[in-house]
Amino acid sequence: MQKKEPIARYIHSFIKELALGRGKMAFISGPRQVGKTTEALRIGKSFHEHHYYNWDQTHFKKQWTKNPDSIIEDFITNNPHDTKLAILDEIHKSRSWKQKLKGLYDVNHDILCFLVTGSARLSIYRKGSDSLMGRYYHFRLHPFSLRELLAKGPLPSNETFRNLFQLRDKKMSGDNARILARLLEFSGFPEPYLANDHKVLNLWREGRKDKIIKEDIRDLSNVRDISQIEVLLELLIDRVGSPLSVQSLREDLSCSHDSVTRWLGHLQELYYYYPVTPYSTSIARSLKKEAKIYLYDWSEVVNEGARFENMVAGHLLKACHFWQDTGEGKCSLHYLRNKDKKEVDFLIVKNKKPFFTIECKLNQIQLDTEYQHFQKVLKCPHIQLVQDSGHYRKINGNTFIMSAEYFLEWFV
Repeated sequence: MQKKEPIARYIHSFIKELALGRGKMAFISGPRQVGKTTEALRIGKSFHEHHYYNWDQTHFKKQWTKNPDSIIEDFITNNPHDTKLAILDEIHKSRSWKQKLKGLYDVNHDILCFLVTGSARLSIYRKGSDSLMGRYYHFRLHPFSLRELLAKGPLPSNETFRNLFQLRDKKMSGDNARILARLLEFSGFPEPYLANDHKVLNLWREGRKDKIIKEDIRDLSNVRDISQIEVLLELLIDRVGSPLSVQSLREDLSCSHDSVTRWLGHLQELYYYYPVTPYSTSIARSLKKEAKIYLYDWSEVVNEGARFENMVAGHLLKACHFWQDTGEGKCSLHYLRNKDKKEVDFLIVKNKKPFFTIECKLNQIQLDTEYQHFQKVLKCPHIQLVQDSGHYRKINGNTFIMSAEYFLEWFV
């Protein structure tokens, strides 16, 4: 049986053109098993010569520790016009990896391109002083989304905005609803989504969580009782879409506030979950601290409404990261809630300006009016997003009711 060519990911051309094509290193980070290595190897095929190095390979570990410059000797292409790429996977596990990579890049960047992949620990070690500043661009790889699976290229933010608010003049393709249903059930991670099989999903999920708990967290922290982390993961699933209380988690786990805070920090850095913070600029009586949480693998969420909301959040965060990583400016995802408990699920902010707000509903096509408590200040469009198919209705000049199959097609 002929092996299928891996799907080219949405950041493929941007990595090649923005980073590698301009003499910069490219960093790719993201959740475990989201496809970082596969995408790196696919990029490597477009070079005249490429070599892949993984920190978990004993030979490379010795080679990198003793003399990082020795990898240059592996490249046999001598023609200065031949493009060459070194793919360095998981080297962030090495001490002083930045200093060694800096030296390797500074001496050889005119003859060799560098692509570095790894887990979120790349982000951890980007904190503080950065010896690689100005030498790389960082791209965050997310799971599959509707637009990517439709094989449509990612849109810049202004094109997304323009397309969203044009009235429909044709029927929506059945592919949109079919793909969204499969995404909702199997997540956007390549292996379970492409397998389309619940047994594969269950095995994959347990394996991924096992590696996060028993390998990644142990690399970062001296955790004595792994069982507490396992319980914490289950508690987080039940809290998806709700403001996260560390005090409540501490009581459930019967441990210290500092321990829970530290474990949550590790799980966030390892791309297990992400926080969505409240937006408080000019919002009277707004909450300012408690973030809502969502999982990168939304298929873990049992509650139907929370799972749908989580999938939408994943699409929105992917777009914000893509727009920011490709130079469109500062983009961020927030939610709205005031002390009177009026709430809107999501707000996208671009360059400090509210872009639009989103409220998620499973099948409610009657307009929820809580957004009006914030709209006078925000002055941006509002969308009530429903899981049910076939809805696109303009309520007034800047308020819409849309089906997810239409809305999510215009993102990344």
